Amino acid sequence: MTLIDTRTPNPKSFIAGSTGDWEVIIGMEVHAQVTSESKLFSGSSTEFGNPPNANVSFVDAAMPGMLPVINEECVRQAVRTGLGLKAAINKRSVFDRKNYFYPDLPQGYQISQFKDPIVGEGKVLLDMPDGQIEIGIERLHLEQDAGKSIHDQHPNMSFVDLNRSGVALMEIVSKPDLRSSEEAKEYLGKLRTILRYLGTCDGNMEQGSMRADVNVSVRKPGGEFGTRCEIKNVNSIRFAGQAIEYEARRQIDILEDGGSIDQETRLFDPKLGETRSMRSKEEAHDYRYFPDPDLLPLEFDDAFIAMLAEKLPELPDEKKARFVGEYGVTAYDAMVLTLDHETADYYESCVGFGGGKRDGKAVANILNADVAAYANSQGLAVWETHLKPSQIAGIVDLVAAGTISSKGAKDLLQVIIAEEPEGEPSEIVERRGMKQVTDMGAIEKIVDEIIAANPDQVEKVKAKPTMIGWFVGQAMKASGGKANPQALSDLMKQKLGIE
Repeated sequence: MTLIDTRTPNPKSFIAGSTGDWEVIIGMEVHAQVTSESKLFSGSSTEFGNPPNANVSFVDAAMPGMLPVINEECVRQAVRTGLGLKAAINKRSVFDRKNYFYPDLPQGYQISQFKDPIVGEGKVLLDMPDGQIEIGIERLHLEQDAGKSIHDQHPNMSFVDLNRSGVALMEIVSKPDLRSSEEAKEYLGKLRTILRYLGTCDGNMEQGSMRADVNVSVRKPGGEFGTRCEIKNVNSIRFAGQAIEYEARRQIDILEDGGSIDQETRLFDPKLGETRSMRSKEEAHDYRYFPDPDLLPLEFDDAFIAMLAEKLPELPDEKKARFVGEYGVTAYDAMVLTLDHETADYYESCVGFGGGKRDGKAVANILNADVAAYANSQGLAVWETHLKPSQIAGIVDLVAAGTISSKGAKDLLQVIIAEEPEGEPSEIVERRGMKQVTDMGAIEKIVDEIIAANPDQVEKVKAKPTMIGWFVGQAMKASGGKANPQALSDLMKQKLGIE
């Protein structure tokens, strides 16, 4: 494959070296386990956590005479993923035998796709601080996973667990369009979000159902692509960022010392925060690919693709754009609210609870600030807390009606979180006397007392009207946070003769 540079160099992503700036070039090969109850070519279970070798059929174990049979649901999931990546869907694809030895690969070859993958070129859009960038997808192909070798159960023997053998994987190959560890982490996060929205992969990297091979090289800005090293089986977004930063610096140091980069496969050690050599790698392995004689070419028609496209859910980019247009939230708030579909659904349940339509910005503010802070402290997502959409909606309604202030809303939320998890907001406010003071007589008394007690501040605010906030703050404190802040501000300006 010829590598094509599609990015304009961005000095903000350059890495400083002793001989000047360097640019890191990153490509990703993400292996995403297909969400399916059975494996790619057998009926064995794909359930995670079962005892070793519990999910193994004769096909998975490569017993003589056993033939693979394609799992149609895995095909559907791959096409759905391609559609979600705005990619070309190839109506004819071929399964090949990729021949290499692995002790936990029973057949002695892997069934994969080589020249004719099921999905062609697509794209993933990333929202970065400097704006949106497009990362190209080279291809997506289906293949079967290998088993797992276990080396720490016996002093001089290794064990093999074939539960993963034959599990369907989608290998999603990016173009070399990533230019920093931050972009790489954002890419992995966005890709995982898309897969989860589609329901085609659960994205649980800690369970191995999504992992990345990270290709890293460096060059002088705008120069020819350098020799790349591949960091295998990175199982965390955070680790991917650390591995890239270490590897880029390692390569720069070698080149600046007059050395050259050997193309090789490396592993990342998260404990030491460094990559180490695993094996040398030639420009192209001779895997002796040939079409699998036990599997016919995979063919489907436009109607099959159209049927799957019609049933796709609303994806993150489309949902984000809708939230900005329909609810008036900022692009940042919309991005946070659409990081997973459960949070997005929770948000819309709060906005529309009881058939109403609340101020979308007000709901976003409470979810992305106070509720998110509480959720983070508990290690939960916003939608996983005990807070019901009816309670969030109730708090927003009370603020909109002027019954409580924005500070009162924060206090009310804390009462619900810590003391009355099943409480109804309006009942709590009534019972606890948390209503905002709107009696102008009571507010005027507070204002008069603050002005009378602070003659020096009165002269200062008349000279500098922007200092009115100090008086409003003092009055709010005197009212126990219950006074209507707008009423306080208006009356304070009137009393002080400030426009």
